[in-house]
Amino acid sequence: MRLRTPILVLALVLALPLAARANALTDNIQKRYESMQQFQADFQQELTNAASGSVEKRSGKIWFKQPSLVRWDTLKPEKETLVVGRNLVWNYFEADKIAMKYRANQVFNSKTMIRFLSGKANLKEDFKVVEQGNEDGFIKVRLIPKEPEPTMVMAYIWVDPKTHMLGRVLIVDFFGNGNQVTLLGLTTDKRADARLFEFTPPPGVQVRDNTKQ
Repeated sequence: MRLRTPILVLALVLALPLAARANALTDNIQKRYESMQQFQADFQQELTNAASGSVEKRSGKIWFKQPSLVRWDTLKPEKETLVVGRNLVWNYFEADKIAMKYRANQVFNSKTMIRFLSGKANLKEDFKVVEQGNEDGFIKVRLIPKEPEPTMVMAYIWVDPKTHMLGRVLIVDFFGNGNQVTLLGLTTDKRADARLFEFTPPPGVQVRDNTKQ
């Protein structure tokens, strides 16, 4: 019985530096994204179905520009374009000739992949942050949401220790399905054309307006 108190104290003492380091890391990430004006990168995405175990792989290119402008072009296996503009979001499926229209706040008000990759997720306020060591040259961090949503009950991020930018993000939903995105060849010094963040549905495309939902 006498050993329990010293062991508990020792555990707390050992945990304090880890907690302080995790807080410092999240502060550095937030500062990096707040100061960054733009970036572009190739991406590889893996969508894992927990029930079947199947994995759908996608790849393409992503652009980001302040304030909160995003273009996400999936090139394989099928072409899909997601454009987050100042007020509207367009999701265009080329093969189906369908364009979905949303308000921008419908994307950024929930815990979506876009929020993480654009640095708009508030790591310190919205999550319990647990550093999990180094992996593949990144610092791996587990994020436990303080207010879980069906679309996200757990998340992991892999942070570049030199730039404090996210190199990989994994989001796990209520059913255990995984959405993982890895960024490759990320650069912040190439200016993106403003027209990338504009979208006009091509002729013959069916528009589904979800802005009033």
